[in-house]
Amino acid sequence: MTATRPFAAHPFSARRWPLALAAALLTLAGCAGTTPLPPVAAVDPAGVQTPADLYGDLFVAVQMRRIFPDGKTFVDAVPRRAAAAIMQDWRAAGAMDDAALRAFVLANFDVPGDAAAPVPATGGRNVAMAEHIRRLWPVLTRPPLDPPAGSSALALPRRYVVPGGRFREMYYWDSYFTMLGLKADGEGALVDSMIDDFVALVERYGHVPNGTRTYYLSRSQPPFLYAMMALSPASDAAVKARRLAALKREWAYWTAPEHTATMPDGTTLQHYWDARSTPRDESYLEDVETARASGRPAAEVYRDLRAGAESGWDYSSRWLADGQTLATIDTTRIVPADLNSLLFGLEQAIATGCADAGDTACAGSFTDRATTRRNAVERWLWDEAGGRYGDYDSARKAVRGGVTAATLYPLFTGLASKEHAARVAQATERLLLAANGLRTTTVATGQQWDKPNGWAPLQWIAVEGLTRYDRGDLAAAIALRFVSAVEREYRASGKLLEKYDVEQSRAGGGGEYPTQDGFGWTNGVVRALQERYPGM
Repeated sequence: MTATRPFAAHPFSARRWPLALAAALLTLAGCAGTTPLPPVAAVDPAGVQTPADLYGDLFVAVQMRRIFPDGKTFVDAVPRRAAAAIMQDWRAAGAMDDAALRAFVLANFDVPGDAAAPVPATGGRNVAMAEHIRRLWPVLTRPPLDPPAGSSALALPRRYVVPGGRFREMYYWDSYFTMLGLKADGEGALVDSMIDDFVALVERYGHVPNGTRTYYLSRSQPPFLYAMMALSPASDAAVKARRLAALKREWAYWTAPEHTATMPDGTTLQHYWDARSTPRDESYLEDVETARASGRPAAEVYRDLRAGAESGWDYSSRWLADGQTLATIDTTRIVPADLNSLLFGLEQAIATGCADAGDTACAGSFTDRATTRRNAVERWLWDEAGGRYGDYDSARKAVRGGVTAATLYPLFTGLASKEHAARVAQATERLLLAANGLRTTTVATGQQWDKPNGWAPLQWIAVEGLTRYDRGDLAAAIALRFVSAVEREYRASGKLLEKYDVEQSRAGGGGEYPTQDGFGWTNGVVRALQERYPGM
């Protein structure tokens, strides 16, 4: 196929239309509730080819020689003709220098970022931040997607919101925090549309992928689908049944043997995993370099890097054996507090859904599972000396040192006992509360999910969890400090960012790519906090 515009996934893309017209068109396109979600055919994700599979040595050459500064650029490119024809010409051409290789790619692919259309103006820092965010929703919203042939994008039946910047697709856990703001701004129909998209993904692939790309299908992200559904409860019996079935299938994905660790007393908890043990398509060069520096079998390192990406915390001292160096990553041997807290919430949600449907056996079974998980988390993931929940290291048979914002997840889901929640609040106030919000960890490693960065989703987890356990004072302090920092940056640059340095009140740093703006989950959390604390 020949595409006439780079990454033009749909003729009504919001990036190519004035704001008011884009909003109107997107409202009409893919509205949940107007028609039932169509049936979805199941697909084995293991059989779906990624750009690395399709383009072989061409892919390796492009990524290893860094033909594009961002490794995500080539994997998001759309081929202008069949992969087999491109590969035939590539092999016939013989050796190429970097300039020739770049020219070959540009001749055969529509590459995102080249000649991109301008983003519609929102008024920038000249309007109130809340109004700026409201005007951004149409800019970040995309219509239903039927991807062009050869694209790495996954089909979506309803409209959806992307984070922004290099993140051109819908992401799993990001979307929950984005939905908080959509709900605050009266965009309930869009929330329902995105829930429909996630249900369709579970029905098609057996789980919600990390993001809506072929190269993300081998893993998921923290399971927030049940929490999304709580933002917009269904009333139609058929919709409720379909949503409940999706939650059960997601639970089966997370509790399969690959994601499961057996604790010393024989109980089981879950950990992060990825079905592949190769470099990530989107970070191929970086992963190869990390594996080379590790001194371990490359396949082990690749899987641990991929599992770290499934956690959403890519990357953090949480996953590093020495607490500092990415080459020591060992994510798959860690039993994390956040994941198991969310699975507790998922099990409770399934139990409630089954009870509502009159299935008492299912309700009782999942209630028992949630109780078993709660007991296991309290026994194995609680650090009595530190007064915190942590991540269990299955090799060392102990909770890893260091308090992190993940300690607040058992409060967010209601798993924590009152006594433990009170001690977590004390540790949070003493060690994680910074001048401009909640620190992610207390360790500075240069990784983006470590000190001094603060992330919008973790602020919300903290605020919700602390409020739930009668520490509304601390919750309000975190909210005020973070929103004030976001406001200062917005007034200075006109942007809302992916992450912030909560110690210096500036853009966050670290990680594999520059700090992105847009930004879906920051917009969502800020609007939700503004709604909770009027006048903020």
